[in-house]
Amino acid sequence: MQSPPSSISWTENGSEHHALWRSESGFPAPQRIVVADDRMTADAAFRLASEGTAMLWRGDYHNARQLLQAMGRRALKKPRKPAATPRDAFNQHRQAQSQRARTLGMLLIQADAGHVIALRRAPDVQLACAQAYGPASAPYVLSLRELLGVIGAYEWRRNGVPIPALGGERIHPHYGVFSPVRGEYLDLVAQAPLPAPLPELAFDIGTGTGVLAAILARRGVGHVVATDMEARALACARDNLERLGLTQQVELLQADLFPPGRASLILCNPPWLPARPSSVLEHAVYDPDSRMLKGFLDGLAAHLLPGGEGWLILSDFAEHLGLRSRDELLAMIAGAGLQVAGRHDIRPRHPKASDPSDPLAGARAREVTSLWRLRPA
Repeated sequence: MQSPPSSISWTENGSEHHALWRSESGFPAPQRIVVADDRMTADAAFRLASEGTAMLWRGDYHNARQLLQAMGRRALKKPRKPAATPRDAFNQHRQAQSQRARTLGMLLIQADAGHVIALRRAPDVQLACAQAYGPASAPYVLSLRELLGVIGAYEWRRNGVPIPALGGERIHPHYGVFSPVRGEYLDLVAQAPLPAPLPELAFDIGTGTGVLAAILARRGVGHVVATDMEARALACARDNLERLGLTQQVELLQADLFPPGRASLILCNPPWLPARPSSVLEHAVYDPDSRMLKGFLDGLAAHLLPGGEGWLILSDFAEHLGLRSRDELLAMIAGAGLQVAGRHDIRPRHPKASDPSDPLAGARAREVTSLWRLRPA
């Protein structure tokens, strides 16, 4: 869900100016703004940002990028207290991430109508911004950090992500839709034994890019109904299914969790961490109070056909961080009238899993991703 733009004001050359304010992270428009250019030093910029003063950039675009990188290096130098527990380490990490995002988000860029950046050496970002935000009929201001994220997302969408579970074909994630870069959970869905007989109907709950629905369709499931609450995700899934030639096998539906009816196979890959997201873009990672996980488990039995299975794809990362115990997960499953028919495990292969400098390295080193095969008790 895209955040509606608010308003931002600043004084420049003795006059007051106004523009729309955009922030997908949900940060409010800065109240204190100074105009900055190539004379601004990194130390001065970092000090202003740390004090809550934003800088509207009027200099060279590439110099602004270099300034942002220098500010980022200064943000990383802030000392951290040793964490007593993995949960403390997680909370400190989240707090540091949030503070860093707010500080670096204080370097601002103005975009004119049509998503035009009128700075020296500025790139053409019209298509990237149009894909992320839609049309722009008036000027607006956003953080340079967010703009770089929009540009990066545009490149992800243009180039796509190769998916070995789809024979190397590519999934093209849209801005704001979680990219399937962690291939191990895709392999679980591609390799787990399907219920017998081969399901004629399956549900993919929270489809995102549509990648899991596509894997089920390629495995021979007759028809897949894929749901998501977010319009961005459904547009992304539709784009990918059209590219893969699977629009006849996969039906998309905007829904909170389950579509109407029952199916022989119901699949869900909820956000893995029971914590509050700090922005719209974090909803694919954080599931406050395990809302989606509990909703899937509680509604699963009522939507399964006799002999059917529910597949829950879930990392145990939250367990190693002390955010949710294995006993709590098993109690959720039992409380929903379900039993575990089997489980398939796989170790993560992403770079952070073996990065000793990561603040959560200890928990990541022990992480296992599982596909839980669930049936009514």
